[in-house]
Amino acid sequence: MTIPSLLRDLIRAARWHRRLLAGAAAAAAVYFGLLALSPAPPPTVKVVAAARDLTGGVVPAHSDLRTIDLPAGTVPSGALRPGNELTTRVLSGPVRAGEPLTDARFLAPPAVPSGSVAYPIRVDDADITTLLRVGDHVSLYAAASTTADAATLLARSVAVVALPEPRSTTSGALIVVATAPDVAARLAQAGANSRITVAMTPDTG
Repeated sequence: MTIPSLLRDLIRAARWHRRLLAGAAAAAAVYFGLLALSPAPPPTVKVVAAARDLTGGVVPAHSDLRTIDLPAGTVPSGALRPGNELTTRVLSGPVRAGEPLTDARFLAPPAVPSGSVAYPIRVDDADITTLLRVGDHVSLYAAASTTADAATLLARSVAVVALPEPRSTTSGALIVVATAPDVAARLAQAGANSRITVAMTPDTG
């Protein structure tokens, strides 16, 4: 190879490398420019959520809970943060897996006043529970199996404190009310011999 041809090859190689380096530099400039213009990810907040579907009226175990990160602007009011002890508190209603837990999802200590008990009642018609919310007041009646006997009032304006999710394997549905021990005894007796029905009342008694 002659010296002139060698020089031409060297010049050609240098030009090719310059074009390659220029293209790489331009691509890098575009990438870093777009990166600089991209908004920073929004700040997040750690909250407690249900790890699986949970039934109302139960106390969640540690394995039933998990921590998730939510954008700060989407955190619901009253959301519970890691460190809140929830394994001694009762869920007021069913919760779906992944749902962030708030203070409204749990029964507050005053939900069952001192001197009262929380008593679960099974009603035949599960659809009735869809009309109820925790905190509602209901009156409870014992209905006889015959039309000859009138329904008997068992309790007036008792507070609903939990609504466990109905199970497909059992009939009817449960509601949990806060009431005096003697009323709970009447409910237990009536439940063994009669059908208990519910009437909603605006009376907060």
